[in-house]
Amino acid sequence: MTATDPALTALAQGWCALSLLHGRIETHIERALQAGHDLSVREYSLLDVLSRQHDGDGGHLQMKQVADAVVLSQSATTRLVTRLEDRGLLERYLCPTDRRGIYTDVTGAGLKLLAEARPTNDTALREALDQAALNPELAPLVRVVESLKAPA
Repeated sequence: MTATDPALTALAQGWCALSLLHGRIETHIERALQAGHDLSVREYSLLDVLSRQHDGDGGHLQMKQVADAVVLSQSATTRLVTRLEDRGLLERYLCPTDRRGIYTDVTGAGLKLLAEARPTNDTALREALDQAALNPELAPLVRVVESLKAPA
């Protein structure tokens, strides 16, 4: 393959379109969450991921798993957890079976804020996708996103 290879160019154009779609969606959701709930997209994502934990086998996430789920480094995730903990939305505690492990749970206030913010997030996502679908370069990607099903 060379730098002028049409396949490489098409691949690069596809990546640029995907990046553009992601950026537009994230920006739209960010504005809506900030305006309505004083939450960033990352904060919302963190609350959402942590709210899905359960007491069953493997139900609590280690910080590395949380970082992977919210697509941040471990250090950035730790800082984000600290900010939300300072706001009373999260709480950390020692793992009962391994005193070296620290888990994080969403507080009642965090669950309440998440429940209030979820419709805002969902509406903003729908609006951003609808707007992107009007762009011929982004419309195929929107259709792919809309066709995806949540993992079982």
